[in-house]
Amino acid sequence: MKKVLLLFGGNSSEHKVSCHSVKSIVEHIDCELFSYELVGISKENKWYVFQDDLMLLETGDWMHGKIVEVENVLSYLKRFDVVFPMIHGTNGEDGKLQGMLELFDIPFVGCKTLSSAIGMDKEVSNILFQYLGVSHVPYEVILDDFSLDSIVSTIGFPMIVKPCNGGSSIGIQKATDKNELLEAINNAKQYDSKVIIEKFIKARELECAVLERDEKILCSSLGEIQASHDFYDYDAKYVVPSVTKIVSDLSNDVVTTIQEYAKKIFVGLGCSGYARIDFFYEEETGSIFINEINTIPGFTSISMYPELIRNEGISYTELITILIENA
Repeated sequence: MKKVLLLFGGNSSEHKVSCHSVKSIVEHIDCELFSYELVGISKENKWYVFQDDLMLLETGDWMHGKIVEVENVLSYLKRFDVVFPMIHGTNGEDGKLQGMLELFDIPFVGCKTLSSAIGMDKEVSNILFQYLGVSHVPYEVILDDFSLDSIVSTIGFPMIVKPCNGGSSIGIQKATDKNELLEAINNAKQYDSKVIIEKFIKARELECAVLERDEKILCSSLGEIQASHDFYDYDAKYVVPSVTKIVSDLSNDVVTTIQEYAKKIFVGLGCSGYARIDFFYEEETGSIFINEINTIPGFTSISMYPELIRNEGISYTELITILIENA
């Protein structure tokens, strides 16, 4: 029986989402194949063994439960056959954690250091998407010095403003004039010093789950987000959840093209294990644009990734088993 360490929490803005994801994994892991321990990383980057009611993960209040601090992280990690990181965002999904695990030769689930770092940084990933021949909507990346007039001239309203490194749609705003643009930039800078500004287009938001299985790459059928808000922000994901559905009304050409793009990106970025890759489909023009890649996609009960894989005939429990065995 393999011993698995389930890691959750972290000091990113996606801490609570991570708690929800790992709770779902605990509820579905095959306990006949794997024993596991839960370790939460606090927002102060301290590691704690969590041994309490899973509902504390649901509320994000796990630090007030029964926990024991891990005194020697490296020594503790080496007790396990596999580490399963379920830490979204910075310090968990951006290659830092993966680099530490690779350095000490500790097997883990998911993408390795370089592909994790590339996937997290929207500027770097967009450069590589272009190199791979997959189009992105017009965008501009800014640091401290920027000109609103130049951004407006280059991109044009409306725009979507995002932190360059982040996930779960945290820190994202739509801007339709200069005042909203400046407000959105200042908001995004709370989460990252580098901000990406993209042209807002009227398009369908489509997602493809990618899974390595039996040394082959499975690209799922497509899921669609029908946002409960004007666009797919954090509230539309987790507060008033949007409708997610498996798409059935697209032409075979569109579906096949997106699946081919997803595989090309997964391979081209050196990904392993699994990822969710998101696209925009502009029906009026027939154009397909890459949005982003998520190397640790959400695993909550309402997350798209496990739903897409279930649609391929692989249950949630089977999915977890595949990921652990592939580590």
